[in-house]
Amino acid sequence: MDTKHRILEEALTLFSEKGYANVFVADIAERVGIKAPSLYKHYKNKQAIFDAIIEEMNRRFLEQAGALRINGTDASVDAEIYKNISEDQLITLGNDLFLYFLHDEYTRRFRKMLTIEQFHDKKLADVYMKQYVDDPLSYQGMLLGLMVSAGVLQTENVEIMTLHFYSPIYMLLTICDREPKREAEALKTLEAHIRQFNMLYARNENIVQDNKKKSGRRKS
Repeated sequence: MDTKHRILEEALTLFSEKGYANVFVADIAERVGIKAPSLYKHYKNKQAIFDAIIEEMNRRFLEQAGALRINGTDASVDAEIYKNISEDQLITLGNDLFLYFLHDEYTRRFRKMLTIEQFHDKKLADVYMKQYVDDPLSYQGMLLGLMVSAGVLQTENVEIMTLHFYSPIYMLLTICDREPKREAEALKTLEAHIRQFNMLYARNENIVQDNKKKSGRRKS
């Protein structure tokens, strides 16, 4: 790993341990094993380091999305993919994305930092809202809206449907952040959530009937 990336790694670790406001450029340089003037050759200030961390995190997500054969940011592209996969494939994809966000060290540390700092720094609170509320709801709202337009899903209120889908997933993520031992339980809940969501919103009657049969078999 080159010095530029080591700076980001060590800065993110320090931010997640001590909080963004309590870490100074000199602290980051010391953790990397260089002098502060050497660090400034790579990043002009702490804000530039923070911005680079976000860019790197987004790059890593896009790489993971590509590995899962989705776009991850363009709802119109992903809508075509989601329209043509089965419920079981959707659950597998949902599990893979959930586990990525839960276990990717870069993403996990960033989420921890923002969760803490949102109560102390208005700017970081805005980043938190963008990263974990506004952007996901915007993307998923567009995605689900396109699915409704295509006749795959049905609802009178896409905004509420989007909240129904995303809110439990983020809640499960925060539970696992605090209690890692509940991961297996969370994955079971995630599967049940996706099946229930399909049962509530699927326009295709065959999907609805299939979900009811599966639900009946699990209860028996």
